[in-house]
Amino acid sequence: MNTYFQQVNRYLTMVAQQESNQLMHIAKQIVKRLTKGGIIQLFGSGHSMLLAQECYYRAGGLVPVKPIHIESLMLHQGARQSSQNEKKQAFLASYKDQLQFDDQDVCIIISTSANNPAPIDMAIYAKEAGALTISLQSLEYQHQPSRHPSGKRLEQVVDEVMNTHVPLGDGVLTVDQLQYAPVSTVLGATLLNALFAQIIELMHAQGASVPVFGSSNLGENNNDALINQYGQRIHF
Repeated sequence: MNTYFQQVNRYLTMVAQQESNQLMHIAKQIVKRLTKGGIIQLFGSGHSMLLAQECYYRAGGLVPVKPIHIESLMLHQGARQSSQNEKKQAFLASYKDQLQFDDQDVCIIISTSANNPAPIDMAIYAKEAGALTISLQSLEYQHQPSRHPSGKRLEQVVDEVMNTHVPLGDGVLTVDQLQYAPVSTVLGATLLNALFAQIIELMHAQGASVPVFGSSNLGENNNDALINQYGQRIHF
Protein backbone atom coordinates (compact mmCIF):
# COMPACT_ATOMS: atom_id res chain seq x y z
CA MET A 1 0.00 0.00 0.00
CA ASN A 2 2.69 2.50 0.96
CA THR A 3 4.63 1.67 -2.19
CA TYR A 4 1.57 2.48 -4.27
CA PHE A 5 1.30 5.92 -2.64
CA GLN A 6 4.99 6.46 -3.38
CA GLN A 7 4.55 5.46 -7.02
CA VAL A 8 1.51 7.70 -7.46
CA ASN A 9 3.44 10.62 -5.99
CA ARG A 10 6.37 9.88 -8.28
CA TYR A 11 4.16 9.88 -11.38
CA LEU A 12 2.26 12.99 -10.30
CA THR A 13 5.53 14.85 -9.78
CA MET A 14 6.84 13.73 -13.17
CA VAL A 15 3.64 14.70 -14.96
CA ALA A 16 3.57 18.12 -13.28
CA GLN A 17 7.17 18.79 -14.29
CA GLN A 18 6.88 17.57 -17.87
CA GLU A 19 3.34 18.56 -18.85
CA SER A 20 2.75 21.97 -17.22
CA ASN A 21 3.77 23.96 -20.29
CA GLN A 22 1.52 21.88 -22.52
CA LEU A 23 -1.41 22.28 -20.12
CA MET A 24 -0.96 26.06 -20.16
CA HIS A 25 -0.81 26.03 -23.98
CA ILE A 26 -4.03 23.99 -24.17
CA ALA A 27 -5.78 26.06 -21.48
CA LYS A 28 -5.23 29.28 -23.43
CA GLN A 29 -6.85 27.74 -26.53
CA ILE A 30 -9.82 26.48 -24.54
CA VAL A 31 -10.40 29.85 -22.87
CA LYS A 32 -10.72 31.49 -26.28
CA ARG A 33 -13.44 29.05 -27.22
CA LEU A 34 -15.33 29.15 -23.93
CA THR A 35 -15.49 32.95 -24.01
CA LYS A 36 -17.09 32.67 -27.46
CA GLY A 37 -19.81 30.36 -26.18
CA GLY A 38 -18.24 26.95 -26.71
CA ILE A 39 -18.40 24.04 -24.29
CA ILE A 40 -16.04 21.21 -23.41
CA GLN A 41 -17.21 17.74 -24.40
CA LEU A 42 -15.44 14.64 -23.11
CA PHE A 43 -15.52 11.14 -24.52
CA GLY A 44 -14.17 7.81 -23.39
CA SER A 45 -15.18 4.18 -23.25
CA GLY A 46 -14.88 1.70 -20.41
CA HIS A 47 -12.86 3.12 -17.54
CA SER A 48 -12.03 6.17 -19.67
CA MET A 49 -15.70 7.14 -19.46
CA LEU A 50 -15.27 7.50 -15.70
CA LEU A 51 -12.88 10.38 -16.43
CA ALA A 52 -15.35 11.94 -18.86
CA GLN A 53 -17.90 11.99 -16.03
CA GLU A 54 -15.37 13.15 -13.41
CA CYS A 55 -15.53 16.79 -14.52
CA TYR A 56 -19.28 16.96 -15.11
CA TYR A 57 -21.56 18.85 -12.68
CA ARG A 58 -18.83 19.08 -10.03
CA ALA A 59 -18.70 21.48 -7.11
CA GLY A 60 -15.71 23.69 -7.79
CA GLY A 61 -15.64 22.63 -11.43
CA LEU A 62 -16.42 24.30 -14.72
CA VAL A 63 -20.06 24.43 -15.73
CA PRO A 64 -19.77 24.14 -19.56
CA VAL A 65 -18.64 20.50 -19.43
CA LYS A 66 -20.56 17.71 -21.13
CA PRO A 67 -19.75 13.98 -21.14
CA ILE A 68 -20.65 12.16 -24.34
CA HIS A 69 -22.68 9.14 -23.23
CA ILE A 70 -22.76 6.13 -25.52
CA GLU A 71 -24.31 3.42 -23.41
CA SER A 72 -22.83 0.41 -25.21
CA LEU A 73 -19.33 1.74 -24.53
CA MET A 74 -19.94 2.15 -20.79
CA LEU A 75 -19.07 -0.37 -18.09
CA HIS A 76 -22.57 -0.65 -16.62
CA GLN A 77 -23.82 -2.11 -19.92
CA GLY A 78 -21.21 -4.86 -19.73
CA ALA A 79 -17.47 -4.49 -19.31
CA ARG A 80 -16.52 -7.01 -22.00
CA GLN A 81 -19.04 -5.53 -24.43
CA SER A 82 -17.58 -2.07 -23.86
CA SER A 83 -14.08 -3.30 -24.64
CA GLN A 84 -15.20 -5.20 -27.72
CA ASN A 85 -17.23 -2.31 -29.13
CA GLU A 86 -14.37 0.16 -28.70
CA LYS A 87 -12.26 -2.06 -30.96
CA LYS A 88 -14.88 -2.48 -33.72
CA GLN A 89 -14.21 -0.56 -36.91
CA ALA A 90 -16.85 2.09 -37.68
CA PHE A 91 -18.73 1.32 -34.45
CA LEU A 92 -19.42 5.02 -33.87
CA ALA A 93 -20.80 5.60 -37.37
CA SER A 94 -24.38 4.87 -36.28
CA TYR A 95 -24.05 7.41 -33.44
CA LYS A 96 -22.59 10.24 -35.52
CA ASP A 97 -25.92 12.01 -36.01
CA GLN A 98 -26.42 12.13 -32.23
CA LEU A 99 -23.23 14.14 -31.69
CA GLN A 100 -23.65 17.89 -31.29
CA PHE A 101 -20.43 19.80 -31.84
CA ASP A 102 -20.22 23.54 -32.38
CA ASP A 103 -17.21 25.08 -34.12
CA GLN A 104 -16.24 26.79 -30.84
CA ASP A 105 -16.40 23.57 -28.83
CA VAL A 106 -13.59 21.52 -27.36
CA CYS A 107 -13.59 17.73 -27.46
CA ILE A 108 -11.32 15.84 -25.07
CA ILE A 109 -10.94 12.21 -26.11
CA ILE A 110 -9.75 9.92 -23.33
CA SER A 111 -7.94 6.69 -24.22
CA THR A 112 -4.86 5.41 -22.44
CA SER A 113 -3.73 3.18 -25.31
CA ALA A 114 -5.05 5.55 -28.03
CA ASN A 115 -5.14 2.88 -30.73
CA ASN A 116 -8.78 1.74 -30.84
CA PRO A 117 -11.23 2.83 -33.55
CA ALA A 118 -13.93 4.39 -31.32
CA PRO A 119 -11.85 7.19 -29.77
CA ILE A 120 -10.08 7.86 -33.06
CA ASP A 121 -13.39 8.16 -34.90
CA MET A 122 -14.70 10.52 -32.22
CA ALA A 123 -11.69 12.75 -32.77
CA ILE A 124 -12.30 12.70 -36.52
CA TYR A 125 -15.99 13.58 -36.14
CA ALA A 126 -15.22 16.42 -33.72
CA LYS A 127 -12.56 17.87 -36.04
CA GLU A 128 -14.92 17.73 -38.98
CA ALA A 129 -17.32 19.93 -36.99
CA GLY A 130 -14.57 22.46 -36.24
CA ALA A 131 -14.06 21.57 -32.57
CA LEU A 132 -10.63 21.74 -30.97
CA THR A 133 -9.62 18.11 -30.35
CA ILE A 134 -7.44 17.08 -27.42
CA SER A 135 -6.41 13.59 -26.39
CA LEU A 136 -5.80 12.43 -22.84
CA GLN A 137 -3.56 9.42 -23.38
CA SER A 138 -0.27 7.79 -22.49
CA LEU A 139 2.46 8.16 -25.08
CA GLU A 140 4.12 5.12 -23.52
CA TYR A 141 1.76 3.21 -25.85
CA GLN A 142 2.73 5.09 -29.01
CA HIS A 143 4.50 2.08 -30.52
CA GLN A 144 1.39 -0.09 -30.22
CA PRO A 145 -0.18 -0.41 -33.70
CA SER A 146 -3.46 1.29 -34.48
CA ARG A 147 -6.64 -0.77 -34.94
CA HIS A 148 -8.22 2.03 -36.98
CA PRO A 149 -8.60 1.40 -40.73
CA SER A 150 -6.61 4.57 -41.46
CA GLY A 151 -3.63 3.14 -39.63
CA LYS A 152 -3.45 6.31 -37.53
CA ARG A 153 -3.27 6.45 -33.78
CA LEU A 154 -5.16 9.04 -31.72
CA GLU A 155 -2.18 11.37 -31.27
CA GLN A 156 -1.87 11.54 -35.06
CA VAL A 157 -5.45 12.79 -35.42
CA VAL A 158 -6.02 15.29 -32.57
CA ASP A 159 -4.86 18.91 -32.40
CA GLU A 160 -3.24 18.57 -28.97
CA VAL A 161 -2.09 15.78 -26.66
CA MET A 162 -2.13 15.56 -22.86
CA ASN A 163 0.30 12.82 -21.89
CA THR A 164 -0.52 10.93 -18.68
CA HIS A 165 2.74 8.91 -18.80
CA VAL A 166 0.82 5.82 -17.63
CA PRO A 167 3.10 2.76 -18.01
CA LEU A 168 2.28 -0.07 -20.37
CA GLY A 169 -0.21 -2.33 -18.62
CA ASP A 170 -1.29 0.49 -16.24
CA GLY A 171 -0.10 -1.17 -13.03
CA VAL A 172 2.86 0.34 -11.17
CA LEU A 173 3.59 -2.58 -8.84
CA THR A 174 4.74 -6.13 -9.52
CA VAL A 175 5.02 -9.35 -7.54
CA ASP A 176 6.16 -12.63 -9.10
CA GLN A 177 5.83 -10.98 -12.54
CA LEU A 178 2.21 -10.00 -11.77
CA GLN A 179 1.57 -6.34 -12.67
CA TYR A 180 -1.05 -4.57 -10.55
CA ALA A 181 -2.10 -1.26 -8.94
CA PRO A 182 -3.31 0.87 -11.93
CA VAL A 183 -2.74 4.63 -12.08
CA SER A 184 -4.54 5.76 -15.25
CA THR A 185 -7.61 7.09 -13.43
CA VAL A 186 -5.58 8.91 -10.77
CA LEU A 187 -3.27 10.56 -13.31
CA GLY A 188 -6.03 11.29 -15.80
CA ALA A 189 -8.29 12.92 -13.22
CA THR A 190 -5.41 15.01 -11.90
CA LEU A 191 -4.47 16.25 -15.37
CA LEU A 192 -8.06 17.16 -16.21
CA ASN A 193 -8.65 19.02 -12.95
CA ALA A 194 -5.29 20.80 -13.26
CA LEU A 195 -6.23 21.87 -16.78
CA PHE A 196 -9.63 23.14 -15.67
CA ALA A 197 -8.08 24.98 -12.72
CA GLN A 198 -5.75 26.76 -15.15
CA ILE A 199 -8.70 27.64 -17.39
CA ILE A 200 -10.56 29.16 -14.45
CA GLU A 201 -7.51 31.19 -13.41
CA LEU A 202 -6.96 32.47 -16.97
CA MET A 203 -10.61 33.47 -17.35
CA HIS A 204 -10.52 35.30 -14.03
CA ALA A 205 -7.31 37.11 -14.95
CA GLN A 206 -8.96 38.30 -18.18
CA GLY A 207 -11.94 39.67 -16.28
CA ALA A 208 -14.29 37.17 -17.92
CA SER A 209 -17.28 35.68 -16.18
CA VAL A 210 -16.08 32.39 -14.65
CA PRO A 211 -18.74 29.64 -14.77
CA VAL A 212 -17.94 27.47 -11.73
CA PHE A 213 -20.39 25.34 -9.76
CA GLY A 214 -20.73 26.00 -6.05
CA SER A 215 -21.41 23.14 -3.65
CA SER A 216 -25.13 22.53 -3.23
CA ASN A 217 -24.34 21.28 0.28
CA LEU A 218 -22.90 24.58 1.51
CA GLY A 219 -25.81 26.96 1.18
CA GLU A 220 -26.64 29.56 -1.45
CA ASN A 221 -24.91 29.54 -4.83
CA ASN A 222 -25.40 30.68 -8.40
CA ASN A 223 -25.90 27.20 -9.81
CA ASP A 224 -29.46 27.64 -11.08
CA ALA A 225 -28.49 30.66 -13.18
CA LEU A 226 -25.50 28.80 -14.60
CA ILE A 227 -27.62 25.76 -15.40
CA ASN A 228 -30.11 27.99 -17.22
CA GLN A 229 -27.27 29.60 -19.14
CA TYR A 230 -25.87 26.31 -20.47
CA GLY A 231 -28.93 24.09 -20.18
CA GLN A 232 -29.85 24.22 -23.86
CA ARG A 233 -26.68 22.31 -24.75
CA ILE A 234 -25.94 20.34 -21.59
CA HIS A 235 -28.43 18.13 -19.75
CA PHE A 236 -28.01 18.72 -16.02
